[in-house]
Amino acid sequence: MQTIQSVNEMQSHAIALRSSGRLIGLVPTMGCLHEGHLSLIDIAKERADKVIVSIFVNPTQFGLNEDFDRYPKSLQEDLEKCRERGVDIVFNPSVDEMYPQGYSTYVSEEQVGSGLCGISRPNHFRGVTTVCLKLFNITRPDIAVFGQKDAQQCAVIQKMVADLNIPAQIVIGETKRGEDGLATSSRNRYLTNTQRDEALTLPKALQIAQRMVQDDGVSSVDRVVAEITHTLSSARQVRVIYVEIVDRLTMEPAGREIIPGQHIVCVAAWLDQTRLIDNIAL
Repeated sequence: MQTIQSVNEMQSHAIALRSSGRLIGLVPTMGCLHEGHLSLIDIAKERADKVIVSIFVNPTQFGLNEDFDRYPKSLQEDLEKCRERGVDIVFNPSVDEMYPQGYSTYVSEEQVGSGLCGISRPNHFRGVTTVCLKLFNITRPDIAVFGQKDAQQCAVIQKMVADLNIPAQIVIGETKRGEDGLATSSRNRYLTNTQRDEALTLPKALQIAQRMVQDDGVSSVDRVVAEITHTLSSARQVRVIYVEIVDRLTMEPAGREIIPGQHIVCVAAWLDQTRLIDNIAL
């Protein structure tokens, strides 16, 4: 397994791989790898000849007073996990390498990312699209694999790829969960045992919503949202940011009626100082 920090070196390797006819799979990450990331690596290995994992905590997708400076890092553990999983190249650039002095160009998707996290985290998706386009240009992937837990991010990237004619297929891996049901996330490391117990109200609320729609035939958006909000409010430390039922591709609000298979329910909440998101298909 190679570890590369230089943009120019990574780009040269990628061009050589493509010239030799190898299919490249990219798994973009911010490190602190968990089972969710590893499952995405497995998908990339199944579909590509060479797998590149990027590890880069991207400053442009963090807002003022967010957790960029304390975002969990475990590079040596991450490299070992990548090696064990059969990753071919880890691309681990510095901030200065990705955003050299004088950098001033950004990519903005203005529709899919406008609601949900786009409201509560201004400029977040501008940072996501910018760094992903840069990573695509540097690593030249045939496929790029993202996780369904970040549903809106997936939809934003898919829209960018379609709008800008980027020759890469976006593959979405299912959300991985711990044995207790909590969606895997690097930020879960922030949680104490007590806080994790409180955080379990997110998947519990989503499962209730899914059963209401799929088993009980409930189609009212207001009724399902009210039940989710009520469940989340049972946890003393959870502060709801949003609960919304949206189209899984466009992220547009569902209106009054839920269409099974088309809509997902997305939630975001603060648990003390930790921001958590989750979603489930309806």
